Amino acid sequence: MNLKGRDFLTLKDFSAEEILYLIDLAAKLKDMKKKGIVDQPLLGKNVALIFEKTSTRTRCSFEVAAHDLGMGTTYLDPTGSQIGKKESIADTARVLSSMYEGIEYRGYGQEIVEALAEFSDVPVWNGLTNEYHPTQMLADMLTVKEQLGRLKGVKFVYMGDARYNMGNSLMIVCAKLGLHYVACTNKDYFPNAELVAQCEAWAKESGGSVTLTESVAEATKDANVLYTDVWVSMGEPDEVWEERIKALKPYQVNKEVFANAASDAIFMHCLPAFHDLKTKIGKEIHDKFGLDEMEVTDEVFESEKSVVFAEAENRMHTIKAVMAATLGAYAD
Repeated sequence: MNLKGRDFLTLKDFSAEEILYLIDLAAKLKDMKKKGIVDQPLLGKNVALIFEKTSTRTRCSFEVAAHDLGMGTTYLDPTGSQIGKKESIADTARVLSSMYEGIEYRGYGQEIVEALAEFSDVPVWNGLTNEYHPTQMLADMLTVKEQLGRLKGVKFVYMGDARYNMGNSLMIVCAKLGLHYVACTNKDYFPNAELVAQCEAWAKESGGSVTLTESVAEATKDANVLYTDVWVSMGEPDEVWEERIKALKPYQVNKEVFANAASDAIFMHCLPAFHDLKTKIGKEIHDKFGLDEMEVTDEVFESEKSVVFAEAENRMHTIKAVMAATLGAYAD
């Protein structure tokens, strides 16, 4: 398997075999790190990290992973880059690819990271866009494999707004790898029909399936994974919060939902999660809408079923695998 020079923009561009290779490579690199084995095959190289949307896990994952591989990093926050403002995306790509061996982008529309890749001479990695979150998917699948010992045949239920990056990307990766993906949400929050049709075709080839349902009882029955995400992105107006809370409150992951799942069921979340009142946003939600918890109850989040912090750690190992593979560090 040789992924040297490839961009990593969406898992739509990768075969099941390539995705599994990256997951296996991540597991190998994780094992090396746990054993204290230092290997820096990319020593002397550098990567640029463009963050138009800030993030704790993504930034830390890229910086630690790059350092472990021997690379230097330059972090460009929303005020540190002129991308799309004083300088076009095309010009930014050409400038950065003359100085760096790789470019990460986390921000808004998928068209931005696609344009960066078009004009860059080095690999471009998607750290998150409105439409896709491929690095999170590798971490999620590695976590499922570690916790359940398998991927094929797993019933994977996503509860919440299934129209954007998390719902789209989970449906894609589950379909390609033979999992049974279920989007459990209000019908107004179902994913794009064209993408659903494409994922159904992939699922047919892999032995998986794609199901969209409004029924919590149907979706969660014998589920192996219960997954959710925040209902509203930061910065959206109060009326959006009110609308989403009303529509999605029936799809909260709680004790009753878990009682309907399989005995080996695990809880996953890409974080941050609104499961208590210990954050500024959590307190604001409580004051405005009277909720102590949102997409997941604190009881579930803090339970033995929850693997969210193992999942968060795996962001670093899988991002390391993506950078190593696309920069040719471990080409077979």
